[in-house]
Amino acid sequence: MYSQDAEIYRELRLKSLKENPEAFLTTYEIEKDKPIEQLRRNLIASHNRFTLGAFINSGLIGIVTFVRESNPKTVHKGNIYAMYVQPEFRGNGAGKSLVQELISKAKQCDGLEQINLTVISNNNAAKRLYESFGFVTYGTERNALKSGYQYWDENSMVLRLN
Repeated sequence: MYSQDAEIYRELRLKSLKENPEAFLTTYEIEKDKPIEQLRRNLIASHNRFTLGAFINSGLIGIVTFVRESNPKTVHKGNIYAMYVQPEFRGNGAGKSLVQELISKAKQCDGLEQINLTVISNNNAAKRLYESFGFVTYGTERNALKSGYQYWDENSMVLRLN
């Protein structure tokens, strides 16, 4: 995605936060007030950070972001964030295409050894998708996220690249 996609990205990002608030660290209330210029800057791709979009008939239906760690002791790792595909397009390969392209691009990062992500423990469809690429669960954090009186557990997953 490019900085000029900020408006359509925001629209889908806000939709994702309304539909699946348990799946993301941030909230609709926080994201809706972010300046569009901040989103434009965040969508400027670099070798170590990029956001991909899945489009059908010129409409944005899915998004995912890759961010490589910047600390010298963790620079061998990257992370998947903000993965989302609109419900009506799930199961048709859009999510698979996003993850496949992310892994392909991430592998071009010199010295990158692993890609990490977290996923809500009961999101079996997402876990199956990640497992199909070789991600394995290495831990579960109980009560990782909380909203009001509701808690969600998260699985930590990793894909080793070497």
